[in-house]
Amino acid sequence: MKNLVLVLFILLSYSNGSAQLAIPDSYVKTGLENNLALKQKYCSYERSLQALREAKGLFFPDVSLNARYSVAEGGRVIEFPVGDLMNPVYTYLNGITNELSQQNPAIMIFPDTSISNEQINLLRPTEHETKVRVVQPIINTQIWSNYKIKKELINAEKADADTYLRHLVAEIRSAYFSYLKTVKLTELLDNTTKLLNENYRVNQKLYDNDKVTFDVVLRSKAEVSKLDQQKAEANKNHQMAGAYFNFLLNRPLNEEIIISKEAELRINNLDLESASKIALNNREELLATSSYSKVADHNIQLNQSTKLPTLTAVVDYGLQGEKYDFRNIDDQDYFMASVILKWDLFKGFQNRSKTQQAIIDKQIIENQHNALKDQIRLQVINAYYDLEASEKSVIASQNEVESLKKAFNLVNKKYTLGKANLLEFIDARTSMTNAQQKLIISKYDHYIKLAEFEKVTASYQFNN
Repeated sequence: MKNLVLVLFILLSYSNGSAQLAIPDSYVKTGLENNLALKQKYCSYERSLQALREAKGLFFPDVSLNARYSVAEGGRVIEFPVGDLMNPVYTYLNGITNELSQQNPAIMIFPDTSISNEQINLLRPTEHETKVRVVQPIINTQIWSNYKIKKELINAEKADADTYLRHLVAEIRSAYFSYLKTVKLTELLDNTTKLLNENYRVNQKLYDNDKVTFDVVLRSKAEVSKLDQQKAEANKNHQMAGAYFNFLLNRPLNEEIIISKEAELRINNLDLESASKIALNNREELLATSSYSKVADHNIQLNQSTKLPTLTAVVDYGLQGEKYDFRNIDDQDYFMASVILKWDLFKGFQNRSKTQQAIIDKQIIENQHNALKDQIRLQVINAYYDLEASEKSVIASQNEVESLKKAFNLVNKKYTLGKANLLEFIDARTSMTNAQQKLIISKYDHYIKLAEFEKVTASYQFNN
């Protein structure tokens, strides 16, 4: 099963180009390889393949060897009154022949010994029957309908496994982007800490030289402490995101995670209508319900075919006797060929009820299929506008960061020259840091929403 999942991943390699932030392929491989639920899905798929082979085997003859050797004692006894029937005849004939024999001694005289009645056991003391039987269906529409049902169930199981595969890959990608978001936030806070520590050091020297009052030093120190709290929260989120990502990969929760290189922002080029069409054409859930609908059709045919007769050929060749004696096979062997017709003329309206149940099942599946279409359309709409909003948010955050960086650099120069107070410096730094945090969050949220959009639209195609 492990090799099957690995092969599936190689065959289902990504076709989406490198213009986006890509998760290392090794992580997706690891996730697919170690996921127990995915293995169960593909085990069910393999089982359905074997069920199809089983259904196909019903078209071929069934050859069996049947042997029976019996030892019996007692049981029913058949009375055959041969003595009562023949003894009076012999007595009468002897009376005639006695008179005639006096005239002609050559005439035969029947014996005077009386014949006893016979008792024959119905069960023979020993008996055997050994035969080879060949059974070949000639006309049986139920076998054909059953085969078509098994064939469609394979497609349904495959679609179910692919659905879980798509969700699993999207979950792994989203967890990876969430982890990268915490990494970038932690790096930002570390860099900001260096800036605030330097500001604290400078203000301490200025205070030592009686250039500023002590409240300036305290405020600088308070900003450092405030940032330490933010770093503690960011570190907690970082550890939790890494543990969850490793959990999805079914490996130690504290294992190191490789960080991929930064890539340019990928903008969605699909319009809403095209995205909906792609989703309705490619979503595995719809493929599964379509297969189940075909299964319902074949099930209706299966129940309707019970009205038709079945024709089966049976051929037997074997040996019968009281004991095995291969020296006189010609006295024991036999051959028999039969053609068996079975036609159920009336079964208390059972077939009609089963057919109606199958028709209702078909209607239920069609309703589920239509409801699933509406649900997918709604998912596409939500994911589309979420992604569109995230794209605009990233662009706006980038512009905001550029402006606030320039503003901070100006305030920092003025502060260094003593032309700006500490509050102006803190306000400019806080605004810049918040904007940078917002940019990091919006950027990686965009990647997460992109993974969700590609999942619900099935635009993240696999090369089958």
